[in-house]
Amino acid sequence: MAFFFEAACHIRSLFSSNDFNYNTDGYEGDGAEDGKSQDGSETLPYIDESPTMSPQLCTPQGPDGEMVSPTPPEGLLAGGDIEKGLEMKKLVLSGFLASEEIYINQLEALLLPMRPLKATATTSQPVLTIQQVETIFYKIQDIFEIHKEFYDALLPNIQQWDEKVTVGHLFQKLASQLGVYKAFVDNYKVALETAEKCSQANGQFQKISENLKVKGPKDSKDCTTTVSMEALLYKPIDRVTRSTLVLHDLLKHTPKDHPDFPLLQDALRISQNFLSSINEEIDPRRTAVTTPKGEARQLVKDGFLVEVSESSRKLRHVFLFTDLLLCAKMKKTSVGRQQQYECKWYIPLADLTFQTLDDSDSCPSIQILPEHEIEEMKIKISVLKSEIQKEKKAPKGQSRVERLRKKMNEQESWLLLHSPTIPFRIHNKHGKSYQFLLSSDYERSEWRESIQKLQKKDLQTCVLSSVELQVLTSSCFKLRTVHNIPVTSNKDDEETPGLYGFLHVIVHSAKGFKESANPYCTLEVDSYGYFVSKAKTRAFRDTTEPQWNEEFEIELEGSQYLRILCYEKCYDKSMLNKDDNEIVDKIMGKGQVQLDPQTVQSKNWHMDVIEMNGIKVEFSMKFTSRDLSLKRTPSKKQSGVFGVKINVVTKRERSKVPYIVRQCIEEVEKRGIDEVGIYRISGVATDIQALKTAFDTNTKDILVMLSDMDINAIAGTLKLYFRELPEPLLTDRLYPAFMEGIALSDPAAKENCMMHLLRSLPDPNLMTFLTLLEHLKRVAEKEPINKMSLHNLATVFGPTLLRPSESEITKAQHITSASDIWSHDVMAQVQVLLYYLQHPPISFAELKRNTLYFSTDV
Repeated sequence: MAFFFEAACHIRSLFSSNDFNYNTDGYEGDGAEDGKSQDGSETLPYIDESPTMSPQLCTPQGPDGEMVSPTPPEGLLAGGDIEKGLEMKKLVLSGFLASEEIYINQLEALLLPMRPLKATATTSQPVLTIQQVETIFYKIQDIFEIHKEFYDALLPNIQQWDEKVTVGHLFQKLASQLGVYKAFVDNYKVALETAEKCSQANGQFQKISENLKVKGPKDSKDCTTTVSMEALLYKPIDRVTRSTLVLHDLLKHTPKDHPDFPLLQDALRISQNFLSSINEEIDPRRTAVTTPKGEARQLVKDGFLVEVSESSRKLRHVFLFTDLLLCAKMKKTSVGRQQQYECKWYIPLADLTFQTLDDSDSCPSIQILPEHEIEEMKIKISVLKSEIQKEKKAPKGQSRVERLRKKMNEQESWLLLHSPTIPFRIHNKHGKSYQFLLSSDYERSEWRESIQKLQKKDLQTCVLSSVELQVLTSSCFKLRTVHNIPVTSNKDDEETPGLYGFLHVIVHSAKGFKESANPYCTLEVDSYGYFVSKAKTRAFRDTTEPQWNEEFEIELEGSQYLRILCYEKCYDKSMLNKDDNEIVDKIMGKGQVQLDPQTVQSKNWHMDVIEMNGIKVEFSMKFTSRDLSLKRTPSKKQSGVFGVKINVVTKRERSKVPYIVRQCIEEVEKRGIDEVGIYRISGVATDIQALKTAFDTNTKDILVMLSDMDINAIAGTLKLYFRELPEPLLTDRLYPAFMEGIALSDPAAKENCMMHLLRSLPDPNLMTFLTLLEHLKRVAEKEPINKMSLHNLATVFGPTLLRPSESEITKAQHITSASDIWSHDVMAQVQVLLYYLQHPPISFAELKRNTLYFSTDV
């Protein structure tokens, strides 16, 4: 559900300096009108109000730390005030009795569907299982019976009120049964999650859970109101704290020599012990403030988003409350002072709408950096991480580590600011429009769904005074659930660094569609604090049970999560003329799994299921570490082409460039050169394996297969061929020289060195490299369409064509790990290929004929 707060967090959060009114349950605090004192300030007896808006019950303690019964202020009921105090006590009890009636009606409304749901659970067509029913409605029957008994016993006492009436024993008994509430609180989150999952999976239950009828009080002509199950399951959480506040009020207006006084004190002691025991287990960040309707304003969601403001990107902390969205920035404070937020703007949810491109003229245009700049920054960060690890092991390296960390923090923050490109546009019906940029459609969907769910409720617009806005913004520091921007320097060293290597994922199938759809799935993994889309299945037409069985290989860069999003493909051509970053296909479901190193690093496939809005997507995954991926295993069958030395293949074929390279390049240039993300987007692994087998066995139908195959699979087959060569195309022998040559500063020296190294390659390697080089240049000419720049292509192919040999890795592993070698060298590998891609055309004949100054042996 939109906001599954920890149950205990609810209890602690209900205390607020402006939440003493019992309006929603029919009871109002005594004393001044509307729970305010004579000077207009709100009153909260015996509540410790902190500036962070997270007050606690103030529980007096004895010298040994044990809690003791509270004592009302001396002289409160002296002399002639006793009679007035008893009258106030009756008013407090009358108000509380009225709220008890409403509370019992709410519990009864919950119980009403429980009985038929339990009865049908044992039939052939159950709505829910017995276990689900018992989980959702856990302890509701017991709580109802406790309060019904309490109400029935208290009612005649109020009706026949006089100074001798005693009610303390009733409150004492009520407090003694709080153990039932403890059991309810412990189960609360599971109950909500179960109800949410059942609603997603079963339309009948969803309809029931959204339309529960609550009877009105007896004197209100028996009118009923419609309430959701989520709201009703929250009522017991709310009730415990309200009962405790009433005990405070009763003690204030009960003479010390009245028989009720010690009983009420005992009931309050039990209640406070109960609340304090929960306070010890919970996180105090969440709290409640009051909305215009007098309800508790809760924090539902918060996080860091990039806002496009005044034509520039700015990192904001966004807070979604139950009735408004607040955008804040962290204020700079002097050393030692607590951090504070400054509100930039807020929109009441009643006035908030989502913009489409058609009506977003007022939103600023998106400035998107070339992808190669993003990739370059990622490589720089990898190098810095490697340097930090080395310095940690060095004596007296700590001061340098701090400098490197600071630099890495700056670079990671830059990356977080500039990498998101997916627009999230919101509009205030009575004011301005705002635009955020997100890295994933997953986040955009989460924010949109959370807001839309809250908007289904009867929201009222609100205008906060400057004081109210200041109070709310100040509370954000304590309320926030996301404390730091997701950069490495904000993580503890003990935290898992994530996985580096290749994740193999097979998306098998999906079930649970209520009607025929055109579904496809996308796969995302986290990288440098944001999520990146890495693969996409094909779209099925008009089916309820798509069977993809498509395998993908996804490169991980410190990744900890895999996300799967299920979309409905849009075939309406009128909808397709959209901005490149505006996804028009509808999200049908989304889910996320943690990449547990213990699970995925097994050699065997690990099968799993993600449930999303009633849809179940079945998939399998396994992981290959970076260390293993650096090793090349020559093929035992020399008759094929994969894993076979390039000179063996060209000699057998009597060709200058292997047939597989020529055919894949030809097919990509024929129908894939306009494909967005060509060579970057993964092809389906089963298709790639089929092509690999066909080329290895020299199948006669290879040209037919190529013409029918998805173009990303053909691109993937070419990449796989180069990756599986027994040694990289630019050879193990020349690798150190390429690393030294690209590092030269003098342009003339670099030119001589880099050309000499090419001339030093075996002829089949050189001819194949030059053929690939010219092909990649032609692909990059279509960058405005396919989004693949020279740098993007160098990033994809550089580490494949140029890798350290196993002997290099073994030597370096005495100093650092293979992953660190990869991080350190990958920038140089990319730069080598980029150098040649940016160079004027290189002719094989010219290269061999020209005599260059640089002639040092390599």
